[in-house]
Amino acid sequence: MGGPNRTDADWWEFARALGVKLQRARLAKGMSQEAVAHAAGISTFTYQKFEKGESKPGTPMNPRLRTLLALAETLDVRVGELVEG
Repeated sequence: MGGPNRTDADWWEFARALGVKLQRARLAKGMSQEAVAHAAGISTFTYQKFEKGESKPGTPMNPRLRTLLALAETLDVRVGELVEG
């Protein structure tokens, strides 16, 4: 997975991959972005940005562990499935 030597490009790649995994898991569950966000306790806007791999424009997402756990539980996947390459 990499550590402190990870480049900005690596983080962007990781964030985008996580966003794709979130979207695929959501679609597999037949849920809307709004439903996932509500169930996970985050705003719809935040969840939409996560699916794009962003937190703020031009910044790769960096969700809190609590948020990742809530999303994984909502989507019935393991956190590892979301974050592993």
